[in-house]
Amino acid sequence: MKEFSASWKASRKPGKQRKYRAGAPLHIRQKLVHGHLSKDLRKKYKKRSIGMSKGDKVKITIGKFRRHEGKIESINLKKSRIYVNGAEITKRDGTKKQVAIHPSNLVVTELNTDDKLRQKILERK
Repeated sequence: MKEFSASWKASRKPGKQRKYRAGAPLHIRQKLVHGHLSKDLRKKYKKRSIGMSKGDKVKITIGKFRRHEGKIESINLKKSRIYVNGAEITKRDGTKKQVAIHPSNLVVTELNTDDKLRQKILERK
């Protein structure tokens, strides 16, 4: 059975939507890891959301770490999760473990503009 269809347009069926996301290759999963910009950045760049990148400063909006701000340490495209610096739990044996957060629960407050390609993306329109 074919796992991923590049010609898939849209479907109202949630099962098909989940199947598309679960079977998507990494270059398409990269597009699924976008996050909202803060109100200041939204006015500055005239964009609502942008692909998240390592080094961006984000604010967590939902969950145990709500209102926590930190930098993105790593992004897991396979699971569509983001690891934020400082958002970690202490396990029973005393070790610390980072918490994986979904990109929809984050707001980008400061952008990492080291990448020239990313600067071009921001200057579009």
